[in-house]
Amino acid sequence: MKNEIDKSSKIAVFKGKEIRKTIFNDEWYFSIIDIISVLTDSANPRRYWSDLKSKLSEDEGFDQLYEKIVQLKMEATDGKMRETDTANTETVFRIIQSIPSPKAEPFKRWLAKVGYERIQEIEDPELATKRTRALYKAKGYPDDWIEKRMRGIAIREELTNEWEKRGIKEQKDYAILTAEISEATFGVKPSEHKKLKHLKKENLRDHMTDLELIFSMLGEASTTEIAVQKDAQGFEENRDAARAGGKIAGNARKELEEKSGRKVVSSSNFKNIAIEVDDSELLTHDS
Repeated sequence: MKNEIDKSSKIAVFKGKEIRKTIFNDEWYFSIIDIISVLTDSANPRRYWSDLKSKLSEDEGFDQLYEKIVQLKMEATDGKMRETDTANTETVFRIIQSIPSPKAEPFKRWLAKVGYERIQEIEDPELATKRTRALYKAKGYPDDWIEKRMRGIAIREELTNEWEKRGIKEQKDYAILTAEISEATFGVKPSEHKKLKHLKKENLRDHMTDLELIFSMLGEASTTEIAVQKDAQGFEENRDAARAGGKIAGNARKELEEKSGRKVVSSSNFKNIAIEVDDSELLTHDS
């Protein structure tokens, strides 16, 4: 496993509240601010965490554990990637022990389950796919949509694996290349596409129609094929491949629109589907 931040954006849900998380050094790392918010209902969880850090450092010799806190970029409420304090499961447990809250015990059990499931997924990657499929089913997505979504996730992973092998290392470069494919495919920037669907923090692909998913897959699969066949290396060559791959999907989209008389890019979304999320359920999203 790679000692780096996972390329996909991931969100956990506990008691209806979102907790940002990501893979770093082959472990789940959780946003401490989000955890503080869940356990304390503080109006200012950032200030609460700042005060708690001072208290732990002064009274409980927290310095060694504090070294295990890592600042990682996560999506903020404004949709931008910003650095925030994160910690792995072990360190989070230590922090929780210092928070006087009756909500802490069920949260500890939930984190233990998350850690156990991650170990299972490392040993058997198919489990992650099965869990993601089950969660979409629980949210109310139709089976045919789920099949397309899961296939899209697989195609996306093939593409990002190729990018990594071809010298793409920075997270921002993955985002730029993805946006190039998307804009060439749909004729609108991802931010415009989300705005059309009235989305803010939500994952765009989780709100795509069947046709949007199909054309997304075509754009990314085409990009992978072009990058491989042309042996694209570095950012610029891979950006050329991304634009070419997106253009293939974009041309197919335009031809369909011309023949059908109907636009592919749609304002439809799934954001109003009701879901009851159990303590142990995780919602995993790709970028």
